[in-house]
Amino acid sequence: MKSSGMTDSLIRPEAMAVLTRWREVGFGAGIAVIGLWLVWLGGYVLGPLGFAVVALGAGLALTGWRRLRFAQSVAAPGVVEVIEGEVRFFGPTLGGAVSLVDLLEIRLVTMRGHRLWRLKQSDGQTLLIPIDATGATALYDAFAGLPGFDMPGLLAVLQPMQGVDSTSVSLADQPEMRMIWQRKGRGIVA
Repeated sequence: MKSSGMTDSLIRPEAMAVLTRWREVGFGAGIAVIGLWLVWLGGYVLGPLGFAVVALGAGLALTGWRRLRFAQSVAAPGVVEVIEGEVRFFGPTLGGAVSLVDLLEIRLVTMRGHRLWRLKQSDGQTLLIPIDATGATALYDAFAGLPGFDMPGLLAVLQPMQGVDSTSVSLADQPEMRMIWQRKGRGIVA
């Protein structure tokens, strides 16, 4: 008998998307449950080992939760890559690359109802990346590795915009720029 051309799956695509989105949180929670089981078994070896495994699982679940909050649904054209300490963006009209070592500041820019990352390098080069571009979730780990970066503050800033309708925004509206991070100790030397 011939297949209808569609792949047969036991899980609906919508459910698979939800499971995929929450997989890191679930993995961390699963490890924490294994740690609780080890604590329940008790003893001088398994008890402390279980507490360590619970702490590891809770840390993984928390990191997964933060990544989940950082991730945006893909709605903008373009692809983001983070390879060997360099952030690259390939878009239909914008594009380029900046080095994380030379990064001076990160701003969140809102223009005409769309939000973009504005990454500025020490040589003055800037790169604009839509927060909802494909692969933009890789920026979470790249930003987390920067010295003094406030991840909880970033996640609070990334909450969905309330009451913004891109069709009601006029072209004359000025962009809003919000400083997210700035490298310390790189001033102008005379």
